[in-house]
Amino acid sequence: MSASSGSVQKTEEEWRAILSPEQFRILRQKGTEMRGTGEYDKFYDEGVYNCAGCGTPLYKSTTKFDSGCGWPAFYEGFPGAINCSPDPDGRRTEITCAACGGHLGHVFKGEGFSVPTDERHCVNSVSIKFVPANSTPSL
Repeated sequence: MSASSGSVQKTEEEWRAILSPEQFRILRQKGTEMRGTGEYDKFYDEGVYNCAGCGTPLYKSTTKFDSGCGWPAFYEGFPGAINCSPDPDGRRTEITCAACGGHLGHVFKGEGFSVPTDERHCVNSVSIKFVPANSTPSL
């Protein structure tokens, strides 16, 4: 399940029409929600997290873990669903939806969490939408 890069393209006006002001600020303008305020920070139901902008599946709930950082944390996304690129300052690596380019957050490596990839995808809750397992096809 992979998305081709930039397969969902909309104008700024089209994005503003379908996203809430907070979703637009984060997904399209690369903002960040306040630490500890996101609805998915301490949420652990079974299902899939899709991009809030275009609906592309990004993460399985089985890859979510409690990192204590104040944002939802995942150790890996679906293959090809997430792009990584260095921030202009070179200190962090931004993660975006491969399908629509929406800003998800940042990925951090080598922090020592006991997860298979030794990565922490620190994701804004506003950037994702949870779909319960009982309403999704088997992935």
